[in-house]
Amino acid sequence: MQAQMLAPAAVLVVWTLIVLLWIIPARFGAIAKVEDKSVLPKKQGLRGNDLEGVIPDKANWPAHNHTHLHEQPTLFYAVVVMLAIVGPTGFDIMLAWLYAGMRIIHSLWQILANKVPVRFLLFLASSLVLIVLAIRALMATAFADPTAIY
Repeated sequence: MQAQMLAPAAVLVVWTLIVLLWIIPARFGAIAKVEDKSVLPKKQGLRGNDLEGVIPDKANWPAHNHTHLHEQPTLFYAVVVMLAIVGPTGFDIMLAWLYAGMRIIHSLWQILANKVPVRFLLFLASSLVLIVLAIRALMATAFADPTAIY
């Protein structure tokens, strides 16, 4: 069951890379459509944030979501590894899949529609799932059988 626990994390990693690739056509397509190229930043070391307000907001949404996929999900990856090591239950695996699925839905919503009330509810729901997973990891590790190391 350890490998089954890691599968949702692997899916979320692949999804994060898909969103990374999504940034390329979104941003470069928007830059190509800017009629007055003089408004584009010309400094060296240009960062994505420098394009805020220069290209349409929607063109930056994939990058915003990619940043979000490097925030809270890092806790998910740690929790998944902890549970995989100690031996997950079927419920843990179901929660991990639920979290990964909700983060993918959150990504799609943020990238395609980006209506904050719905996005917040998706974030809140996935956060609650992560909290339950984290508590289960704490319980599984803090109350593990100490005689198992002998």
